[in-house]
Amino acid sequence: MNALVELKSELRAISDLNAAAMVLEWDQNTYMPPGGADARGRQIALLSRLAHERRSAKRMGELLSELSAMADAESVDGALVRRALRDYQRATKVPAELMEAISNHGSVLYSAWAAARKANDFEAVRPLLEKNLELSKRYAEHFEVDHPIDAFVDEHDPGMTAASLKTLFSSLRADLVPIVEALLARPEPDRSFLDADYPEEKQLAFAAEVSAALGYDFQRGRQDLTHHPFMIRFSSGDVRITTRVDPRDFTDCLFGTIHETGHALYEQNIDRAFDGTPLGAGTSTGVHESQSRLWENLVGRSRPFWEHMYPKLQATFPEPLADVSLDDFHRAINTVERGLVRVDSDEVTYNLHVMLRFDLECAMLEGELAIRDLPEAWNARMEADLGTKPPTDTLGCLQDVHWYCIPIGGAFQGYTLGNLMSAQFFGAASKALPELDAQLAKGEVGPLRSWLTENIYRHGATYFPDELIQRTTGAALSPEPFLAYLRKKYGPLYDVEL
Repeated sequence: MNALVELKSELRAISDLNAAAMVLEWDQNTYMPPGGADARGRQIALLSRLAHERRSAKRMGELLSELSAMADAESVDGALVRRALRDYQRATKVPAELMEAISNHGSVLYSAWAAARKANDFEAVRPLLEKNLELSKRYAEHFEVDHPIDAFVDEHDPGMTAASLKTLFSSLRADLVPIVEALLARPEPDRSFLDADYPEEKQLAFAAEVSAALGYDFQRGRQDLTHHPFMIRFSSGDVRITTRVDPRDFTDCLFGTIHETGHALYEQNIDRAFDGTPLGAGTSTGVHESQSRLWENLVGRSRPFWEHMYPKLQATFPEPLADVSLDDFHRAINTVERGLVRVDSDEVTYNLHVMLRFDLECAMLEGELAIRDLPEAWNARMEADLGTKPPTDTLGCLQDVHWYCIPIGGAFQGYTLGNLMSAQFFGAASKALPELDAQLAKGEVGPLRSWLTENIYRHGATYFPDELIQRTTGAALSPEPFLAYLRKKYGPLYDVEL
């Protein structure tokens, strides 16, 4: 058999094993009864081990060695070999037994976290989180890196390291903190109308309407409820999203849905010929987050978008919104505040939440922060950065699912990278589409989605993040477009010079 044909066959088998595991994970996060946690952990762990064994098998190495000369991004097959070679090199560093243990523990830990979060009981989940940190450190030890977190950062955001991220975050923080302080010093807008009766059924229906209007194909996806919203892809024909509902605030469901729709638009518009291969997915966590944040914020919280959608929202919820003007509504959904929850935070303070988590991850992996001290460290950093202290651990170190289902490390930097990329990508799209604001005001999102598909989505993982950013925007990643976007948007909203 031709080596390339055999490689593609093996990669498809690995993809199918991973997809089967993800179906089980989706069920665990949506409909599985609590009693299924232990068995589900074993089931997912088995599929994870089988996929890992195939990915790191001797025959895989032989095939990639034979094909290594063609590994580049100049052709689809070359890009495929390049990605597969990278995955193989990472996989062969880690024993299958450890990967199985990590997967199994992640399933058990997730169910324990869901219960502990609901009960505000960090101590109930602490021993399991300590084991997760131990497994994470063991995983990192198999890589020759300058910092333990680099083993995870390289997996999620190729090309980035702890050192480069700390430099980037330090530069961003220096300009971001004065903007935050200036905006927080201004009077808050009236948000009282957001605290009203918004029936769950109507919220879900309106969110689905918006998702479909943005281009999400419900014939190749569905939306369900979960504790912590996510998007998951089983194949190009099955890309699912989830959300959650607060009956007193529709923005949680709506913007959570738009966020996950952004992820799904990326996955649904990847070249279908890449299905079942390493190219058939987003190229990095950061690029993926750039699309969820672009649609959620640069589109979904923009005034042009609501010029078209606000009358529809008022018709859906006439009692609380009938007398609220578009200007007041737009101002309210762009409030800058000392929020406690990352997923609910505004565009301006959001990155402070991310940098807090990244720094705590580094400290845990370095051995400088013990799990037992995590709640106190979290609360102290929140108070220092945002002037607010979580009243409960549910609103503190238990709020995010990441440390409670996957290894500790590399889970959060992609959110800030995504924010920076979103502004840089949107700026390039705006130059290519000079009528973009007018199009959005008429509900015409097709031109923007087509531009993103042509320049980002269809390529899947063909290019590494730095290559994709350079190709799409003509420049390397920089915090400047994001900072310029914040100043241009929030200065007028808050009547302050930024």
